[in-house]
Amino acid sequence: MAAEQGQSEDIAALAKGGRTNFFGFLLRLAARLPFLFIAGRWYGEEALGRFAYAVLVVEFAAQLATLGLRRGLAEQLSKTDRPHVHVVWDAMLVAGAASCGAAGILMLFPQAMFPNSQINGLELLLPLVIFAIVSTELALAALAYRYDVGATVRARAIIEPWTISIGAFVFAFYSTRDGLILSYAVSMVAAMIAALWPLFRSYGRPVGWRPKASDLYAMARRNMPLAAADAIEWGSRRLDLAILGLFASPAVVGIYYVAQQVASLPQKLKTSFDPILGPVITRNLEAGDKVAVAKQVSQVGFWIIAAQAGVALALGIPGEAVMGLVGPNFVEGNGALAFLLAAEVVAATAVVSESALVYIARHRNLMISFAMIGVQALLSVGFIVALQDMGLGSMYVAAGPAAALCVALGLASVLKARLLSRLLGAPVSGWRWALVWAAMLAGVVGYVATQVPEWLELLIGIPVILGVYGLVIWRRGFGPEDRALFKMKGPVSVT
Repeated sequence: MAAEQGQSEDIAALAKGGRTNFFGFLLRLAARLPFLFIAGRWYGEEALGRFAYAVLVVEFAAQLATLGLRRGLAEQLSKTDRPHVHVVWDAMLVAGAASCGAAGILMLFPQAMFPNSQINGLELLLPLVIFAIVSTELALAALAYRYDVGATVRARAIIEPWTISIGAFVFAFYSTRDGLILSYAVSMVAAMIAALWPLFRSYGRPVGWRPKASDLYAMARRNMPLAAADAIEWGSRRLDLAILGLFASPAVVGIYYVAQQVASLPQKLKTSFDPILGPVITRNLEAGDKVAVAKQVSQVGFWIIAAQAGVALALGIPGEAVMGLVGPNFVEGNGALAFLLAAEVVAATAVVSESALVYIARHRNLMISFAMIGVQALLSVGFIVALQDMGLGSMYVAAGPAAALCVALGLASVLKARLLSRLLGAPVSGWRWALVWAAMLAGVVGYVATQVPEWLELLIGIPVILGVYGLVIWRRGFGPEDRALFKMKGPVSVT
C-alpha cells in the first residue's frame, strides 16, 4: 500500500510539474512568435542567419560549461548530508570556472561565432552571456529539486522570450546590425535575475560555506559523462544548423533557423517534465524501485509523444502559412520544417529514456549518443552533397540536414529504450495505437483546412486540428493515470 501510494504521489508530482510547464510552453509560444516576426520582417533573413549561428556557438559553449550539473545536481543533492545550499554553491563555483574558460576561448577566436561574415560592433562581447546562461540553468535545476517549477516558467517562458521580443523591437531603432544580439544578451541577463532571486529565497545564504578544491574537482569529474550527454543531446538539435552554415549562405541559414525555432516548440513540451522527472527518478533509484522508474518513464513518454505529435500536426500541415507569417521569403523553409517536426516526435522516447539512463548507465548512454550524433553528421553532409549534385535549389538542400536529424533520433530512440527496458526489467515504451488513429483523423481535417485562405487556415485550422486530435487521444488513449495530468489537485510537497 505504501509503495502504491508513493507511486501515485510521484505520478501526481510529474503531472503537476508538466501542467505548470505546459502553461509556460503556451506563454513561450505567445512570446516567441513576435520575436520571429520582428526578426524576419525588420532585420531580414541574412541578419537572422548571422545571429542564429553566433547564438548556436555560444549556447553550445554554455552547455559544456554547465558540466552536466543541470541534471547532475539532483543526484548530488539526493546523496549528500551537507547543507543543500553549500552543494548548490559548489556547483555554481565549478560551472563559473568552466564559463570563464569557455568565454575566454570564444573571445580569443570570435570567428568561430561568425564564420561567413565580418565581426562588427559589440559582437566580440557576446561570449560573456555564457555566465548568465550557466547561472540560470543551475539555479533552476536547484529549484526543481524542491519541485519549484514555477520559477522555470517565469524565467524561461515569460521573462526571457518577452524580453527578447521587446528588445528586438526597441533595438531595431538603434541598429539592425546589432539589435538581435543586444536583445538576446538582455533577455539572458533578465532570465538569470529571475532564476537567482527565488534561489536565494528558497535556499538562503550559504552561511559557513567553505569550498574545497578536492571536492570541486571530484564533482566536475563525476559529472563529465552527464556533461557529454547533455552537450550531445543539445548539439544534436543544433548540428544540422551548424553543418548547413558551412555549406549555405547566411540567408538560407536564417530561413532554416526560423523553421528550427517553430519546430523546437514541441521540444519544449519534453522539457516541461525535465525539472520534475529527474528528482523523481533519483529518489526511486535510491529506494531501489526500478519498476516504479520504468512506469514513470513510460507514463511521461506517452504524454510527451502525444503532445508533440499533436503540435507537430497542427504546425506542420499548414506549414507554408506558418512560415509565411515571418515573411514571404521564409515560406521556402516548409520542407525543412516538416522534417524537423517529425524529428521531435521520434526523439521523445530517446530523451525520456535518457532521463533514467544518465543515472544508471551513463557511459553506455553516452556511447549511444556519440553514435547517434556521428550518424547525424555523416547523413547531413551526405544528403547535402547528394541534393546539390542533383541541382536542386538551396532550400531543398537545406531539408537534407533536417532529414538526417530525423533518422538519427529515431535510431537513438530504439537503442536507448531497449537498453533502459533491459536494465529496469520492465517495458518503458510510451507508444499506444491511439496515436495512429488520432494522427490519421487530424490529417484528414488538416487537409481540408489547407484548402481555405491562409488567414482562415491559421485562425481556424490549427485549433480544429488540435481539437480533433486531442479528442481522439482523450477518448481512446488516456487511462485513469493519464488523466492525472489534468487534475488540478497538487502532490504532496517534497523538500
